[in-house]
Amino acid sequence: MQRLNLNQMLSQKLSPQQIQFIKLLQVPTVELEARIEEELEINPALEEGKEEELESPTDDFQENGDTAETGDDQDINLDEYLSEEYGGYKMQGDGNYNPDEENREIPLSSGTTLHEQLISQLNFLRLDERQKVIGLQLIGSIENDGYIRRDLDAIINDLAFSQNIETDIDELEDILLKIQSFDPPGIAARNLQECLIIQLERREHREDSVVQQAIQVVQHCFDEFTKKHYDKILKKCQINEDELKEIIQLITRLNPKPGGVSDGLMRTQYLFPDFLLTENNGKFEIALNSKNAPDLRVSRSYSELFETYEKSDKKDRKLKETVTFVKQKLDAARWFIDAIKQRQQTLLKTMEAILEYQYEFFLDGDETKLRPMILKDIAEKIDMDISTVSRVANSKSIQTEFGIFPLKYFFSEGIATDGGEDVSNREVKSVLGKMVEEEDKKKPLSDDKLVKLLNKKGYNIARRTVAKYREQLQIPVARLRKEL
Repeated sequence: MQRLNLNQMLSQKLSPQQIQFIKLLQVPTVELEARIEEELEINPALEEGKEEELESPTDDFQENGDTAETGDDQDINLDEYLSEEYGGYKMQGDGNYNPDEENREIPLSSGTTLHEQLISQLNFLRLDERQKVIGLQLIGSIENDGYIRRDLDAIINDLAFSQNIETDIDELEDILLKIQSFDPPGIAARNLQECLIIQLERREHREDSVVQQAIQVVQHCFDEFTKKHYDKILKKCQINEDELKEIIQLITRLNPKPGGVSDGLMRTQYLFPDFLLTENNGKFEIALNSKNAPDLRVSRSYSELFETYEKSDKKDRKLKETVTFVKQKLDAARWFIDAIKQRQQTLLKTMEAILEYQYEFFLDGDETKLRPMILKDIAEKIDMDISTVSRVANSKSIQTEFGIFPLKYFFSEGIATDGGEDVSNREVKSVLGKMVEEEDKKKPLSDDKLVKLLNKKGYNIARRTVAKYREQLQIPVARLRKEL
């Protein structure tokens, strides 16, 4: 049975202006210019130049007591917006992706993709049409890092179903061997071991004893090599420590990812800091990058056009539609200018709070002087919402005399010390990194020993936390740090 119930509820709403501000707030400087250019193209009432003092002719426009409205003026449910558009208050760590913005083309450096280069080299081989199709199938199976991880039997099935070509492992491996002779060296390998062997066999001085011994080590002692069981390698390959040192040096110079970049294309990236920090007579000064403060104004001609229409006979339907259109464009221009100004104020306010909180660090750039700081600390300091601080911190950076730092760099959790104070986990990571850097590589420090050393320095830290920080610093376990 169907029932009709009435429920009373309260919900927050975001106006189109608020949504526009939220979108602009999280756009990094490098994307802001493009966003402004886009707005200038779609809104003729917005133009570049210093703003003039104008009255708002659109505020009082009414017809029979009703203001002209469009669908864009309707409020949007806050809960729906946050769940669909933002998805939480945590800082996003995946690069500069902005879920609020529509997909845009990313400028790429000129050049060809990895697969295009390989296909070009395939065309130089004297293959018949059938072999060429098999070669193209194999190249298409190469992943962005340069490896073929798909099972050859599965590729044979693909050729049978999609290309109607019957082949076998022998023929497939024969053509694969040809592709593995292409540049870059190591391409189309099925695993790291095969990748290293291909590169070693293509060395200029392949007959050199060190190269031959390196091939032997990778072929017959690969597991021992990856685990740094050097004693077993010395015994199994019947070589001495000096020879093994040369072999290790040679192998570690090889490229474990012959495909290069992660997406098969070389991307050109430029870093534009959002803030500039300078010191003037012992006092810090924060300035926004000039690209964050564009000169925008409402078009005077559009304002005058509206004033003319507004004074004319509004009973004409077409004229009313024209007035409504002009009003929408003028309102949109003002909203956009206000959102840009509000963005500038919020950015500066947040950065000033971060500077005050991490003042000791900005004096000399010493990472150990960073204080524990989370989004909530800054949000309370500037009396704004945590989500606002998160949007500012995400994809923004500041240029200092010590280099350019992303704002997320200054946020970290605290670790308790024997003195009862909290220190930034970045300080602990810095100390941990120095310990590993200064350790005896013949007897590297285990996680247990690192814990004891950190505890002696007054840092109350557990073994699992040390292991987590070590992994974040991309420091391998003690066994893999061992050297001869």
